[in-house]
Amino acid sequence: MNAWPLSLSGVRLDALAAGALWWADRRLLAVADLHLGRSDRFARAGGALLPPYETAETLDRLAAVIDALRPATVVCTGDSFDDDAAAAAAASPAFDPLTRLMAGRHWIWIAGNHDPAPVMLGGEWRRELRLGPLTFRHSADPAAAGEVSGHYHPRAVVAGRSHRCFVADSRRIILPAFGAYTGGLDCRDGAIRSLMGGDALAILTGQSARAVPLAAQIRPRAAAAST
Repeated sequence: MNAWPLSLSGVRLDALAAGALWWADRRLLAVADLHLGRSDRFARAGGALLPPYETAETLDRLAAVIDALRPATVVCTGDSFDDDAAAAAAASPAFDPLTRLMAGRHWIWIAGNHDPAPVMLGGEWRRELRLGPLTFRHSADPAAAGEVSGHYHPRAVVAGRSHRCFVADSRRIILPAFGAYTGGLDCRDGAIRSLMGGDALAILTGQSARAVPLAAQIRPRAAAAST
């Protein structure tokens, strides 16, 4: 799959164009902010009535990455469900594809601000995960190093177009939101910039993985070779 290579605390990682992070040596796939059940939450709250297809679309995209890479471990770094009610409904037929994806692999749910309670789908539920030199959590800790997180739904605007993106420097990687119905925060916003060093990159997702310096919007460098 097309990817941009990264190194974090001595670990080789790949920022996939599909929006997930791949740790090949451990056959580990990390995704952030699936926000499954978002349209249902909006409907329950009396808000916008969105077409109720985001769960299927998000799981289809996730299945494509899992089928291609066959990870042994999948880490969902929080806000996998849009609220506790969506998590409680995870045993419904709409989530059957997720149950199939989880079968035969180690699946780790990390608590987010939208889904702090355990789901009933199985897998392992944690506040954070430390694995080798890396720590996976939902929201970045400014004092941390070797950190993989989500929460901010970063986006970068290049040539007038907005792209979901990873934000990465030598200390941390912030993952893009993987869910179909997720907005985003400009990666130049102070909430993100304050976490990142001067060497930070925004790695754009889409057809190919491309990197731009976070400090300025300039023409992207050539895409990394497919891996």
